[in-house]
Amino acid sequence: MRIHEFQAKRLLSEFGIPIPFSRVASTVPDAVAAAQELGLPVVVKAQIHAGGRGKAGGIVLARDEKSVHDAAVRLLGRPLVTSQTGPEGLVVRSILVEKTVAIEDEIYLAITIDRSSAAIVVIASRAGGVDIEKTADVRPGEILRESVDPAIGLRPFQASRLARGLDLPADAVRRASELILSLHRLFRSKDCTLAEINPLAVTTEGDLVAVDAKLSFDDSGLYRHPEIAALRDEGDEDPLEAEAISAGLNYIKLDGNVGCLVNGAGLAMATMDLIEQVGARPANFLDVGGGATAEMVERGFRILVGDPNVEAVLINVFGGILRCDTLAEGVVAAARAVDVTVPVIVRLEGTNVEKGREILEASGLSFRPAASLREAATMVADAVGI
Repeated sequence: MRIHEFQAKRLLSEFGIPIPFSRVASTVPDAVAAAQELGLPVVVKAQIHAGGRGKAGGIVLARDEKSVHDAAVRLLGRPLVTSQTGPEGLVVRSILVEKTVAIEDEIYLAITIDRSSAAIVVIASRAGGVDIEKTADVRPGEILRESVDPAIGLRPFQASRLARGLDLPADAVRRASELILSLHRLFRSKDCTLAEINPLAVTTEGDLVAVDAKLSFDDSGLYRHPEIAALRDEGDEDPLEAEAISAGLNYIKLDGNVGCLVNGAGLAMATMDLIEQVGARPANFLDVGGGATAEMVERGFRILVGDPNVEAVLINVFGGILRCDTLAEGVVAAARAVDVTVPVIVRLEGTNVEKGREILEASGLSFRPAASLREAATMVADAVGI
């Protein structure tokens, strides 16, 4: 789960990390009033769940009230297209009006999970305010890293080593070390998957200020953090993904043309590879899980066929905890309730497979059974005209 910049900054402030003075506005008059209260100049920032806002015109420096007014008119209620939104963009429903900061230098600071080492990693760089991926590719030596033992946590000497490695003024090293430790406390206590400050500004007075912030959270940990779950903005989420979350399904929308309904993440990945191998493209990742009920399967199927880009559906299930007959009941119920206009290819194996096949056949609906993965692949290719 992701939250907006203004929400992330409020959390940073709760953990003692300095942020600029700001106000959130959802109307043009509110934006102008916020600028008057803060004092000009200000920065007007579109609040959407995507990066690349600056390059897309979603961050505007406003030196007078007319500039604030014009920026708010241009942004509010309109889609902002960035490199991370896709061509449809995301509608800007609120903007952050923020007092400008006198920046002397910019630092990149982030904490995330390094799955290769099964540890939290703190990343810092002098190359703040730019795409950190490019810095890592072109100048990898400028990226500083500290792995965190999950049983011990980030040690003060590690934070101090990072701060010293950033070549900060002597009087800023201690503050930077404390800030890194604070960000780690936030990361751990709120079950984050990413805590990023880019840039962390070094002001002309030598202060450290989080000029931009991004926080993402582990969905599986939200039950422990109702205060974080309450920050979810479904208006900035894909409607199909939001529906899947409410149904307890693992769903990620992709840009392909074949919908996939699978049980188990490994089988889902293999199914997506299979679709790619025949020249088609997966339209989603959907893992209904081993303990899915017929109702969950029904909702998952509805989500698949609700995607206008889907030209065919491939159901690939190995029955274990999720029995094949339970899967079949859910799919049949959904197909009867929804006007299915695309081919539905079904490959079942495992527990109660014969009963599952009987349910599909007796439904009178035009499912296309596949006896093997190879046959399913061929049928997918035929269904999308490859």
